[in-house]
Amino acid sequence: MQQAIAKAVPCAMAASSSFACARVKCRLNLWPGMRQLCIRKNLLYGFMRIFSMPLKTLRGASRSLKVAQFCSVLNTSSSLQIELVPCLKDNYAYLLHDVDTGTVGIVDPSESLPVIDALSRSDRNLTYILNTHHHYDHTGGNLELKARYGAKVIGSGTDSDRIPGIDIALKDGDKWMFAGHEVVILETPGHTRGHISFYFPGAGVIFVGDTLFSLSCGKLFEGTPEQVPSTIKMEKACNPFLRTSSSEIRRSLKIPATASDAEALGIIRQAKDNF
Repeated sequence: MQQAIAKAVPCAMAASSSFACARVKCRLNLWPGMRQLCIRKNLLYGFMRIFSMPLKTLRGASRSLKVAQFCSVLNTSSSLQIELVPCLKDNYAYLLHDVDTGTVGIVDPSESLPVIDALSRSDRNLTYILNTHHHYDHTGGNLELKARYGAKVIGSGTDSDRIPGIDIALKDGDKWMFAGHEVVILETPGHTRGHISFYFPGAGVIFVGDTLFSLSCGKLFEGTPEQVPSTIKMEKACNPFLRTSSSEIRRSLKIPATASDAEALGIIRQAKDNF
C-alpha cells in the first residue's frame, strides 16, 4: 500500500499536478551539517517547498494576499478544488470544493473564524469536516462549524472519543465518498495512535495531517519510530526522516552504523526537537 502511494502521490501535502501559487522564497532551516546535504537536490525540491506545512514565510504571504488569491490548487483532470486557509499562528486548514456538486469540506480546522470567512467570500455552505487526528490545532473549529453549518465530522474510529463532534468513524482501508470522489483511509500512527490520512486517488491528493511535513515529520507523541511510514516518493529524495540509512546523515549526527533505521529516525527527530 505504501509503495502504491509513493508512485501515485507526488507530494506530502495536499497538492495536484497542476497548480498556481504565489512564488515565495523560503530558507531551509536545518541543523548544522544537514543544510549542505540538500543543496544538490534543491532544484528538484523547489516546487515542493511551497506546499510545506507549516511555514511562517508562506503564512505571511497568505495574510497579505488573502486565501483565494494566495493559493488555489486545481487538478484539471478532477472537479476537486483546494484552497489553503491559514489558521492560528502557523497552521493551515484545507478547503475542498467539488465544482460539479457544490459540496464543500474542510480538513483539520484548528479554528472556525478563518474557515467561516473563506466560506462567506464564496457564499458556500460546509458539508463535511475531515480530521486527521484529535489534537486541538486540527479540531478546534469542529463544534462551532458543525453547529453553524450542520456539517458532518469525519475522523478515526480509534480516536472517536477524542475528536469533537465526530459523526462518521473510519478505519484503515475504508473507502468513503466525497461528492463522487473516492477517499481511501490510511492509518498513519506515530504522531498520535489514531492518526489517519485521507487519500483522493482520482485527484492525486493526500492529506497527511501531522504525520509528514516538507523536510520533516510530526513529533512522535503517542507512537514509535517504527510506525512512521515512508510513503511519499519526492520526500524520500530530501527528507532526512525518510533517509535514515544515508551514510551522510548518520555521519553528520554521529549515528552508529549499527543503529537500525527506527533508532536513526528517533535520533534525527531528537536532533530537530533540540535544534
